[in-house]
Amino acid sequence: MPGRHRKMPFMNRLSMDERQLIIGLLRRGWKQRRIARETGFHRATIRKIALELAVEPAKCTTPPKVATDSGLAADPKPPTRPEVPTGSRRSRSACEPYRGFIEAEVSKGRNSVAIYQDLVEHHGYPGAYNAVKRFVGKLRPAEPKISCRFETEPGQEAQVDYGEGALTRHPRTGKYRRPRLFVLKLSNSRRAFRKVVWNSSTEVWCKLHEEAFAKFGGAPHTIRFDNLKEGVLTPDVYDPKLNPLYAKLLQHYNVIALPCRPYAPDLKGKVESEIGYTQKTALKGRRFETIEEQNGHLDHWDERWAMTRIHGTTKRQVRAMFQEEKPFLQLLPLTRFEYYRVCERTVHFDGHIEVDGAYYSAPPHYVGHKLPVHCRSLMVTHPQQDNPRMRARASDRTAQGSAPHPRP
Repeated sequence: MPGRHRKMPFMNRLSMDERQLIIGLLRRGWKQRRIARETGFHRATIRKIALELAVEPAKCTTPPKVATDSGLAADPKPPTRPEVPTGSRRSRSACEPYRGFIEAEVSKGRNSVAIYQDLVEHHGYPGAYNAVKRFVGKLRPAEPKISCRFETEPGQEAQVDYGEGALTRHPRTGKYRRPRLFVLKLSNSRRAFRKVVWNSSTEVWCKLHEEAFAKFGGAPHTIRFDNLKEGVLTPDVYDPKLNPLYAKLLQHYNVIALPCRPYAPDLKGKVESEIGYTQKTALKGRRFETIEEQNGHLDHWDERWAMTRIHGTTKRQVRAMFQEEKPFLQLLPLTRFEYYRVCERTVHFDGHIEVDGAYYSAPPHYVGHKLPVHCRSLMVTHPQQDNPRMRARASDRTAQGSAPHPRP
């Protein structure tokens, strides 16, 4: 019978990963209605798991929300004073001496914030940002944009995605190409970690997460991400399949994954806007000779401008909001995540498999079958040998004169 939710209240229909997802959200104090809305599971299923675990409603341990202006109409801006004495026939902008530079930057598509930052750092501009904003607005009127605003508790959520960086000379071809821009952003304080890389893989994706957690000094409780192959193997509206390595990384840091539905980028709008802000303000119209140079520029820009800016939505400084959110982040584990790769190997007739020139034993009844193997830096199933030779356990050896039996 069709229903509103896809999950019916039968426990044997849930996979282990789905059950652990519900348990993790319940332990973090999420309401059953919210879990059903975010994950798509039937509320009866969630309620049954909560009763089995005897999960009590979590008490609020976070400070009350800071009052925001989300439900209030914006106050009209007070009239600005002219930048020169009113006795003059025509008011002259403080940006007029820099008109040539500003027009050239506007033609590149750069916004008023980026132009103001360059004027201060490289041209000794003494005026205010509002003067630059008005001057640029006369050259290129801004188009109004309407968006929906979502707020989260401190330390509860982060959003992550890839974008495109600035043109950079590739070390192999010598041509200018755009590397991938990785951005992980805390939803409450708007603190972001940015780094560009040439190529991406699941391991690179995971290591960038670790760098972001280390820079923040903690890990969020949940993380929202798109259906990139580094994070999701099989995108699905209700039951996406996570990449096993990425799932293990999040489990190591006690972070719950909340993949977005396909074709729903508005669910992670904060990181989408952060990528656009970084591209238009920090990278627009720039070229770099090395990728290290671009990352150095991003670090300087983040410390000098992104962290000290007054956020347009919260009307507060990003650095101050991050200092308030930092105590609510989860403590980092004592050890870093140990990376591995999964490969398939066939068990030979002698009861061994070969990995990187070394041989490892397997139960005899697996002869002729393919087995998944987890390959780490120092070990597979036995310690890696310097010289290729066979290594067998006593339990895996067959009796003398007997042949291995095929797997039933």
